[in-house]
Amino acid sequence: MRVSREEFEALVEEALGQLPEEFQAALDNVAVMVEEEPSEEDLEGVGIDAGDPDRDELFGLYQGVPLSERDSFYAALPDRVLIFRGPILRACDTRREVIREVRETVQHELGHYFGLEEDELPF
Repeated sequence: MRVSREEFEALVEEALGQLPEEFQAALDNVAVMVEEEPSEEDLEGVGIDAGDPDRDELFGLYQGVPLSERDSFYAALPDRVLIFRGPILRACDTRREVIREVRETVQHELGHYFGLEEDELPF
């Protein structure tokens, strides 16, 4: 599937804009960014063997301290949500699938930002 970087970034922005207002209002000190591919450290950090050619793809990654773990004195660099363009495009056959996967990945990673664990997330 081919989607330009600019178009992909626009899909990520659109996914952010589709969040319910109460979630949009709660986004503070978090940057949502598009990266082409996860690094070896990113993969290993979530238990994926970077050297395995049959490894699972990583579509997104949350890096930071979840809101549920912050206190009133929390001050740090912005948390980051990384959305990986290459893995999403390789996994999707149609533009509709790309749009759905981007939306689900953004929501999934922001779920971690809000303090949800993997087993609490809908996808």
